Parts: sequence; C-alpha cells; structure tokens
Amino acid sequence: MDYNATAPVRPEAAAAMIEALRTPGNASSPHAPGRRASAVVQLGRSRLAELLGCAPSELVFTSGATEANNLALRIAAPDAGQIVVSAVEHPAVLEAARQVASDQQCELSIIGVDRDGKLRVDELRLALSSPRRALVSIMAANNETGVLNDLKEIAELTHAAGGLLHSDATQFVGRLPLDVSTVEVDLLSLSAHKFGGPQGVGALFIRRGLPIRHRPLVRGGGQERGWRAGTLNVAGISGMGAAAAAARAQIDVESVRIGQLRDRLEAMVLAALPDTQINGYVAPRLPGVSSMTFPGAPADAVLAGMPNVAASDGSACSSGALSPSHVLLAMGRTAEQADSTIRFSLGYATTEAEIDFAAEQVVSTVRRVREAMCVS
Repeated sequence: MDYNATAPVRPEAAAAMIEALRTPGNASSPHAPGRRASAVVQLGRSRLAELLGCAPSELVFTSGATEANNLALRIAAPDAGQIVVSAVEHPAVLEAARQVASDQQCELSIIGVDRDGKLRVDELRLALSSPRRALVSIMAANNETGVLNDLKEIAELTHAAGGLLHSDATQFVGRLPLDVSTVEVDLLSLSAHKFGGPQGVGALFIRRGLPIRHRPLVRGGGQERGWRAGTLNVAGISGMGAAAAAARAQIDVESVRIGQLRDRLEAMVLAALPDTQINGYVAPRLPGVSSMTFPGAPADAVLAGMPNVAASDGSACSSGALSPSHVLLAMGRTAEQADSTIRFSLGYATTEAEIDFAAEQVVSTVRRVREAMCVS
C-alpha cells in the first residue's frame, strides 16, 4: 500500500538488469564491451522516450528525480527573474527552489491550493503578470494526495507570459498516459522506481532548443552531452527502460484496474468508519492514491498497530519529520488532522485480496487506537 514510496521491481526490469550485469562495460569506452554497454543504454533511452513521447536525445539520465529536479532548477533559473512553485511541491523542488532563488537573487513566488488540493490558477496568473521572466515548477501529481494538475493549461499560461515550465512528474510517469509533445512542458523529472524500475536511477527531459546553457550539478567527464557527468548506470538504465516499456504496454488497462481497487478500499473503509475524510476526494487524482484522515487516531499509532500493511503517514522523503505535512496544511487541514492522516498508494501488482486485507486491518486498528486514546 505504499507504491508512492517505491514500487516493486517489475519482472521485465529485473531480467533486463541481470542481463546487463552479465555483460559489464563502460558506455563511454570505445572498445567492444563499451559499445555493448552503450547499446544497452540507448535501448533504455529509447524505451523511456517512447513512454514520454519525446526524442531519446531529449533525456538526461540522473540518479533519480531529486537530482533531476535540482538540475532543472539550476539550469533554467539563471535565465529567469522569478521562480514560481506551488505550496504542495515535494521538498526536492521546494528546498531546491529556495536555494536557487537565493543563489541567483530571483524572486520566489509560492502558489496556494484550495481545500481539495487544486492549484489556485488565479494566483499563478497574477505571479506570471510580473515583468520578470518566470521559471514555473508545478508537479504533475501530488505525492501525498494524488491530486492532479492540468499541465497543459499551466504550460499555456506560462508560455504566454514568456516563461518556462518544469514539472516534477515522479508520481505520474508510468501510471497515466503522458505525451510531452502535447502537454508542451519544457523540463520534466522522473524516477524509475515509481513505475517498477530500480531505485537510484531517473531522468530529466529537456526539450530540444530551450534557451538555457549547460550548468551541470555534477562535473567531470562530460557524459550526457555535458548535462551530467559520471559513468552511466548501465544496469539501472536498462531496468528503467524495461519498466517503461512494460508500463507503456499496460497503462490504459492498469490505470482503470488500479482506480477500481482504490475506490474499493475507500468504500470499505468509509462504510465502517464514516467519519473518515478523503483528502482531495472531489479533485482529479491518480488512480492509485488515497489520503485518509482518521479523526482521533494518530497515524503513527495506527501504522504501528498494523505491521502487515505497508502505508505511509506522508511523503516517504519526509516521514519522521517533526512538523505536520506541509501539503495538508496548505489544503487547510489542522496539524491534528495532518497527524491523523495515512497515505495508501497502489500499483501494478496490487490485488483485490490485498485491498480487502488492508481495509480490514485499517478499520480494526483505527477502532483499537481510538479506544486506547479514550482510556488514556
């Protein structure tokens, strides 16, 4: 129940990685093993490009979306007078935007969301009315609530104002169809492990012809056309490409099936615990994400009470933080409500039996925690 943290590695990805590890080589080397490794990398690049609807040459491999987000903001911000982000971005964007804005002396504008987690587009329009050229960074899908943003509309507004649009699409890629040639996003970040690839590898899409200069985070041998130095992770890229191909082949059917499982989970929990609140319930959401608030039942106690259910009390990257979820606070929830919220996220291998088991565990554990809270 925690695919937004990481998905199980798809069998196709595992097989591709094992094959790549059996024929080692440095993709930058000109000899036969190097050429074989380079061919594996190019296959992975092509498969990922097919999933995104872009050219293979528009992809830069990274260690994951966090690095891709940081790279995107670093290379695009110096040509802008302001950076515009939403209040519910992942910390990999929010913290990077604050640092880059400080380093480059850019104005930082933070756009709010409504109680359903939907972007306040009027605030975005106002920010874009500034004479300063904008770099806008808005996520495709929220990692805690699954709420979707209309990237096509945001791209149109941004480009009409002469700005550039970056999107952290970490939770979106491989789960819903995405064609960057239609959406017209300028830069887009992703991580392989969210759609069944391995951890530790991701990519940044950089639209061909953008008016930005090379400003790599990692300097060295000049790999990835100078955007990101370092020996390429051949096995990881191979696994990511295989996962991308598998996701692309199944995405239409799987998104419907996973959405039905999410709805089943919510219906079962709501039937037994009618005071449960579903955050972002009326907004467009990813098919496999449900953020549930259980009044009177702290999330950490509920999670501890059901060790056989893997779920999260927020973003996997911020779990354990002492402060409440910044996403839920931005949506108008109280700190107490945020601390009583659990995120369930499903994926390609989730079964109906797992949903039924999880629902039973959630209901019984929430009741048990509430009873204990009343006694204490």
